[in-house]
Amino acid sequence: MPRPTAAQLAYGSCTVIFSTLAMLLLSQTSSGLGVAVIALAALALGLLVAMTVPLPGPRTVEAAAEGAPEKERVPTAL
Repeated sequence: MPRPTAAQLAYGSCTVIFSTLAMLLLSQTSSGLGVAVIALAALALGLLVAMTVPLPGPRTVEAAAEGAPEKERVPTAL
């Protein structure tokens, strides 16, 4: 299992924090059960966001060759 990247950790953490605050403010709940449900929903949303952030793929030969200068083609006279 690959380790999460910095972008995945950042996006997931921000999603959990901001979605928890937003849901708590919008629902105006004060019961412990309501807060627990909101916290679990925010954690699930943060996990979903973190896992959908695209991972950097392995470099292919074509991508590495893009930086290399191409050989100049000289037109031949007919």
